[in-house]
Amino acid sequence: MSETFRGINRQWLIAKAPDGSVGDQNFRWNEATISSPGEGQALVRNLWFSFDPTNALIIGSPPDSGGVPVGGVMRGLAVSQVLRSRHPSFRPGDLLHGFSGWEDYSVTDGRGFVDTTVVPPGVTPALALGVLGLTGMAAYFGVVEVGRPEKGETFVVSGAAGGVGSIAGQIARIRGARVIGIAGGEAKRRWLLGEGGFAGAIDHRTENVAARLDELCPDGIDVYFDNVGGPMLDLALARLRNRGRIVLCGVTSWYLLNVPPTGPQGYVPLIMKNGRMEGLLAKDYFDRFPEAIRVLRGWLDSGDLRSKEDILVGLKNAPKGLARLFPGDNVGKQLLNVADPLTPNELKEWPRQPPEVARA
Repeated sequence: MSETFRGINRQWLIAKAPDGSVGDQNFRWNEATISSPGEGQALVRNLWFSFDPTNALIIGSPPDSGGVPVGGVMRGLAVSQVLRSRHPSFRPGDLLHGFSGWEDYSVTDGRGFVDTTVVPPGVTPALALGVLGLTGMAAYFGVVEVGRPEKGETFVVSGAAGGVGSIAGQIARIRGARVIGIAGGEAKRRWLLGEGGFAGAIDHRTENVAARLDELCPDGIDVYFDNVGGPMLDLALARLRNRGRIVLCGVTSWYLLNVPPTGPQGYVPLIMKNGRMEGLLAKDYFDRFPEAIRVLRGWLDSGDLRSKEDILVGLKNAPKGLARLFPGDNVGKQLLNVADPLTPNELKEWPRQPPEVARA
């Protein structure tokens, strides 16, 4: 038997697909009722949202391709708190990590691009969406299983001050590689050379990337961790060392293009240098996530690995959070804080005393 809940569910709906850019124009603010969970589902209150460049691919796309059609509620990775549950694995009060709507309240069955999981005790929502979430999993397995940098090798990462890039570069450093990061802006360059512990950093906004790569990597590149694609990939290919590896993690440069560009143009070094270029999907390592989380938590506790987040506040800033990724305005993992978890007493009283909307 379903419950009826009083209160308003604020949400962002898809207004139109991206056309070269993404922002407020692609979404429409809406207020709806709070839905009741059916059998095998849970009602959750969304607390934190993660923004990733691949979010742009689902806007206005057909549902059978994993997208959200025009008029549907936009969604992305989130940390949410269970309020009511008819799901065998989720209990009221649990914090969940999985896909959820851009709204105050969502109903989930726990299935998606990756299955919803319970956030481990002691893990903050920010870490659950960053270093210890899908972002960290992409970085960890991209470095450890695909790139496999060895001590003394030169490791170059693009998008180096973003969510994945900042973690991947640090993991390579921890493994003994000499790490060079490519990012945009002085604040990012300073973070990479300071807290990130990178051996070198290139500001693609103000510096000649090709010349700086020649300067910082005079003997070539052993591993290139690619988050952006496009011309940057060609620059790395041209400098690949013998048996060099290219990790294809993201293609931020064309997620918003109506017609994807041709390329890469400079793949001949893969032949001449016995190189390898391999794609990465973090979800393929789902069964090994506990292993990665254990290792990453150890590095966080020891201080070898630093977590960097760029946090916005309030559900109304969700479109802004996604839009910041493409010009590279974020420094670190882009997150949005919507609400705090309810206490056990508040959870008992909900929905008779619905929580105030503390963050617009």
